[in-house]
Amino acid sequence: MHGVAVPGISEAMDGRSEAHRDVLVAFPGTATPCNDRALSQVQEQGRNTMANRRKLLIVAHAPSPNTLKLREAIQSGACHPDIEAVDVIVKAPLDAGPEDVLACDAIILGTTENLGYMSGALKDFFDRSYYPCLEKTQGLPFAFYVRAGHDGTGTRRAIESITTGLKWRLVQEPLICRGGFQEVFVEQCEKLGLSMAASLDAGII
Repeated sequence: MHGVAVPGISEAMDGRSEAHRDVLVAFPGTATPCNDRALSQVQEQGRNTMANRRKLLIVAHAPSPNTLKLREAIQSGACHPDIEAVDVIVKAPLDAGPEDVLACDAIILGTTENLGYMSGALKDFFDRSYYPCLEKTQGLPFAFYVRAGHDGTGTRRAIESITTGLKWRLVQEPLICRGGFQEVFVEQCEKLGLSMAASLDAGII
């Protein structure tokens, strides 16, 4: 995934290392200690980065090898080496709860299509998290993907109904992986993870 450009994100990230460039410009190709101002900028940037780390929570149901590939692809994209200040937490729906949602800055949901609805595991996650999060996570940026054997319409509608009640903010077009399994689903999930993490890293969401 090196070199993948996400519109509006690369530009936002370009200015992050300005202090580091000052050090290199001041003393190019030498081992001479940099000036105090430039060094102070680097140290301050490092402190700010640690203080401003964001958390991206991935809650995705993966009951089969192929759905596990999709969850791992989401995680791989979100953990791209160019993402500097985002901690990625991955949990199965039955292992996640309201405390995880309250602690995150954005969330990606993943589920299989189950008889025109979401998986029982993701529904259980919502059942346990809805009221504890209702008044405390309004505006939470989120995205979701559905592994759908059919068209995924009912699953998408169910997720959007619950998240509308929570007043979460959908920041990416829902990814519906329809029909028989294709490797392109893996690529699409990786891009979704990257886009969410990079947007969070750059302060866009």
